[in-house]
Amino acid sequence: MAVLADRFGRQFPYLRLSLLEACNFRCSYCLPDGYHAAPGLPAPLRIDEIERLLRAFADMGMRKVRLTGGEPTLRKDLPAIVRVAATTPGVSTVAMTTNGCLLRRRWPEWRAAGLTALNVSVDTLDRARFAQITGHDRLDDICAGIDEAVDGGFTRIKLNAVLLRGLNDDQLPAFVDYVRQRPVSIRFIELMRTGCNKSYFERHHLRADIIADALVAAGWRCLPRSADAGPAVEYAHPNYQGRIGIIAPYARDFCAGCNRLRVTAQGDLRLCLFGHFGVPLRPMLQNDDQIPDLKAALSGQLGLKAAGHGLHQDDTGMTPHLASVGG
Repeated sequence: MAVLADRFGRQFPYLRLSLLEACNFRCSYCLPDGYHAAPGLPAPLRIDEIERLLRAFADMGMRKVRLTGGEPTLRKDLPAIVRVAATTPGVSTVAMTTNGCLLRRRWPEWRAAGLTALNVSVDTLDRARFAQITGHDRLDDICAGIDEAVDGGFTRIKLNAVLLRGLNDDQLPAFVDYVRQRPVSIRFIELMRTGCNKSYFERHHLRADIIADALVAAGWRCLPRSADAGPAVEYAHPNYQGRIGIIAPYARDFCAGCNRLRVTAQGDLRLCLFGHFGVPLRPMLQNDDQIPDLKAALSGQLGLKAAGHGLHQDDTGMTPHLASVGG
């Protein structure tokens, strides 16, 4: 059986599937002027196309799928998409990354459809600064939704916080306190340079190893990484229910542990978040008879995957902002 593997011996049990590019937040590091659709942008993949895509990936060893955007919860058919992913043979984890705008109202529906893990973007626990960063004064509602989901038994929840010098770099104590009595994880993500954020990146980039060093000094210990885990290095402390993760894309050998592929909302395969080309898979998603061709195309394209990204050389590839690929 063909497997999702590249010429460097890396295997890819983890797929990040964008459901749409649109987002209703205006995060300063991603879409500061809001989302504006590119002229002539094709419609996102239909459910039947998604079903064939996931079946092919799962046949080749994909075990975890993360639904991303833009903001994936803006799709009215999201529960049906979750159900398709959850019932794909071989898939054991169906995760989603969201800004949390609909969390309080919809999390029971998502969970009932088969969602097993949830990441919520919360860049700060300070209400005023949250509004400054995202363009929306929604922190209290989002945090209430997280607590309701945890109390309701949805324990595989993570909070994503992009590290921003001068905006949230003083928030580590607040986040650490947040996980003292909550069985959730915080993910600190080092700000990445994209095609549209050069000046912002230069003002606000903060190296993630500063946070890692502070955690170790405070008695947190590094945990081993599972095969289908995301890119975070995770830390635990015996006095805290929750965990802290660090995603450091500028760290040495970061790409050596890459285990994920990406497909855009329009069905283009991206071998790397900062790659220079996309491979259109949509023409091979129109009927079941095309699935063998789709699998052959995936095997062939993985031979072109580079050893690492070019961020250290300010090479952001074809990614204008993270909403265009799903982060």
